[in-house]
Amino acid sequence: MPHEPRPVLAAARAAKIAIIGQAPGARVHATGKTWDDASGKQLRRWLGVNEETFYDERHFAMLPLGFCYPGKGKSGDLPPRPECAPLWHGQLLDLLPNIRLKLLIGTYAQDYYLKDSTATTLTERVQTFENFLPHQFPLPHPSPRNGFWIRRNPWFEKSVLPKLRKSVRDILSPH
Repeated sequence: MPHEPRPVLAAARAAKIAIIGQAPGARVHATGKTWDDASGKQLRRWLGVNEETFYDERHFAMLPLGFCYPGKGKSGDLPPRPECAPLWHGQLLDLLPNIRLKLLIGTYAQDYYLKDSTATTLTERVQTFENFLPHQFPLPHPSPRNGFWIRRNPWFEKSVLPKLRKSVRDILSPH
């Protein structure tokens, strides 16, 4: 590993929504706080939740595919370490019996969790997100680097985000 291992995740048995992304970035590696960067700010906006709700482990479990910062590559961070998710995700999810929805953030998470889907690209998966409901919701990565994808696919903010926010509200609202 290019850096000292510092696993970053957050979860409590009561969590209802699992946020499954790729791996912590350099800032998150430094702070030890999940989604503590511009991507996290954008993700909270997409979800329609404030910071307090987002970091309440009774609501959200943060389970990256790779738990440690993988290092920098030529065009961004390296992919998550391939051994982490197969080794840990099943065990961790078994300890989270109240998870009702997995938000699959980005291609790596979708490739891992939706490997049997006929939709094979991120765009196809996000466009057909309703096919994966009620248990999984594929999303692009909220990184500022993906601004081009967001601008190129205006349907995402118009059609997908309102349904994402409604799903989150429905799950988190007390019944």
